[in-house]
Amino acid sequence: MKKIALALLVTSVGLMAAVNGKACASCHGADFSKVALGKSKIVSAMTHAEIATALKGYKAGTYGGPMKGLMKGQVAKYSDADLDAFAQTIGK
Repeated sequence: MKKIALALLVTSVGLMAAVNGKACASCHGADFSKVALGKSKIVSAMTHAEIATALKGYKAGTYGGPMKGLMKGQVAKYSDADLDAFAQTIGK
């Protein structure tokens, strides 16, 4: 049972990264090295913890500057656990 649960977790994180990666890449670049719309931090230079904090803050409406509203719409449908898992796939 643990192996099945782990396999499902790994698969869902990989799928989420693939889906989110495409959506994110349009502004942040395929390797997250672009300043999105001339306003964001370079995500690839952030730590996993900083990315998770930012994503969860966007979702809660407690983080962000001029792109706060746009980002809230991008992350609102994901759970905090999903955002934590995605943050582990980018950054340092």
